[in-house]
Amino acid sequence: MLNIKYDLVAERKAKPDWNNLGFGKYFTDHMFIMDYDKGMGWHDARIIPYQNLSLDPACMVFHYAQEMFEGLKAYRTPVGDIQLFRPDKNIERMNNTNTRLCIPHLEPSDVLDAIKALVSVEKDWVPVLDGTSLYIRPFIIATDVHIGVHPSHSYKFIIILSPVGSYYPEGIKPVKIFVEREYVRAVKGGTGFAKVGGNYACSLIGQEKAEKLGYSQVLWLDGIEHKYIDEVGAMNVFFVIDGTVVTPALEEGNILPGVTRDSCIKLLRSLGYKVEERKLALEEVIDAYNNGKLDEAFGTGTAAVVSPMGLLDTGDLKMIINNGEIGSVAQKLYDTLTGIQWGKIADDFGWTVKVD
Repeated sequence: MLNIKYDLVAERKAKPDWNNLGFGKYFTDHMFIMDYDKGMGWHDARIIPYQNLSLDPACMVFHYAQEMFEGLKAYRTPVGDIQLFRPDKNIERMNNTNTRLCIPHLEPSDVLDAIKALVSVEKDWVPVLDGTSLYIRPFIIATDVHIGVHPSHSYKFIIILSPVGSYYPEGIKPVKIFVEREYVRAVKGGTGFAKVGGNYACSLIGQEKAEKLGYSQVLWLDGIEHKYIDEVGAMNVFFVIDGTVVTPALEEGNILPGVTRDSCIKLLRSLGYKVEERKLALEEVIDAYNNGKLDEAFGTGTAAVVSPMGLLDTGDLKMIINNGEIGSVAQKLYDTLTGIQWGKIADDFGWTVKVD
């Protein structure tokens, strides 16, 4: 059991309007911090009032981007309990990212203890309205005060919390996606599989271009041949082709192994769907569309859970998918996963973890 020190605020902040939360706009009263120093390991776990960080301008995180982050949620069930969804998978991915960035591993049980402790302290911040939740953002930054390219010898592991609104407050609306052919997000041997800020920083130019053209997200192609589908913005992607669900494989390490992606695959197979994880060329999707065999397309991720694609613009062709409406596969996934997350239907997979 992680030994955590508590320094709690004397007076709580007023809660925001649960009906107008948005995403990442409000933060709770407290945060978790734990330090790492070479020779000592991870130490001094504490929950303290939410506050600014004081860092030297020469801290290595600012110059060499040695940092990582994760994202998961806490949900309030109909009976008032609070639960997490597959936190072990986020913690596993966190340590995989740490390995890639030469950041010391965290003990998985310590991370789970820290998350549960902080959420328990902030339980009144878990909103009660349908579709709302408490977003959990664990992250690690390198804090050595040094200009020089090498792994840091000191780090901070921090967790902050933010109540967030429903991704679809007015119902699920399929999004318009633009295929990016000029820029790339990740390559084999890079950091595409890791949860690092640099992946998102380099994707902003494509996202900005897509938004100027009136699209919600970017579909990224592989960085070598510009031929195979990787992922959409901050989501993994699925295509239903002639009844088979196809999603890009993870083997080459250029695609983020999403927790929602893995959950969808397991759920689909349990329901009897044929699911293929393999390389998927954009031309195969185009051919399926032209032959009337592209049934659905959707993205999956923590924020939206399932986000159907209504239009996919390849630059030469604008594909209107399933008449611009959510399909039966995406709807089934969304209803089932959100039902499990919010405790409205039985969790037959053992995915949820209760917060005491």
